[in-house]
Amino acid sequence: MYLEDLSFAAQQAAEKAIKAVLIHLGVEFPYIHDLTALLALVQQQGLSVPREVAQAGRITRYAVIARYPGLAEPVTEEEYAEAVAIAEGVVQWAQAVVASQ
Repeated sequence: MYLEDLSFAAQQAAEKAIKAVLIHLGVEFPYIHDLTALLALVQQQGLSVPREVAQAGRITRYAVIARYPGLAEPVTEEEYAEAVAIAEGVVQWAQAVVASQ
C-alpha cells in the first residue's frame, strides 16, 4: 500500500494546486478529483494549460485506488515516479500562475 499512498499524495498536491489557480481566478469549482475536468475549468477562463500540466489527468486515478485497496493493480515504482513528476510540474505551474497575476 506504500506506493499507492504516496501516489495519492502526489495526486492531492496536483488537485490542490489546480484548485488554488481556480480560486485565484475567482472560479467556483465542483467537489471532484478529476484533474482533467478541473483543468478544463481553468482553460474556460482563457488561461493556457501547458502540455506537461495537462498530463495531470493521468494521475486522477490515484485519488481512488489508495482508498479502495484491490481496486487496481499495485502501483509500480515507475508509475509512482511519474505521478510525482507530474504533480511537481502542476504545483510549479500553479505557483507561477498565482504569483504572476
